[in-house]
Amino acid sequence: MRTLVLNAGYEPLAIVSFKRALVLVMNDKATVIERVEGDPVWGSHGVYDRPAVIILSRYVRIPSSRRVPVTRRGVLRRDNHRCGYCGKAASTIDHVMPRSRGGADSWENLVACCLRCNNIKSDRTPQEMRWELRFAPRPPHGSAWTVRGTERGDPRWEPYLALAA
Repeated sequence: MRTLVLNAGYEPLAIVSFKRALVLVMNDKATVIERVEGDPVWGSHGVYDRPAVIILSRYVRIPSSRRVPVTRRGVLRRDNHRCGYCGKAASTIDHVMPRSRGGADSWENLVACCLRCNNIKSDRTPQEMRWELRFAPRPPHGSAWTVRGTERGDPRWEPYLALAA
């Protein structure tokens, strides 16, 4: 069981175990705003509801440079598992500017790609192939990318994640 942690300004911060969330609540560092009904936790000092969403009592400053690391899985997820060239189902990623020509492993240079397009394109640029990308690749944004674990989220988290998007 996991719990969404919100900053004092209702900004999603992290996903933690319900035990960690309960410790924050018991130490008056957070308040429960959404509960899991029907399955309380019995402690030596009382009964506690299992928290689904908690909000911190004090604002925690987060660095503005919270960048999402580039991964194969992340590129496929950003592009909805669709090829950046033909739009079919993608299972690989492609460097728009090939690595052999100085292309970087960056959000702006990687796109999801189907096996067919990846093999045909090979070590060439889309301009050399006379191909066009279906979209301009860019870094992902929003709480679904900065807060790990929200893609397999609890329905009770939705209103709080929607505020941050």
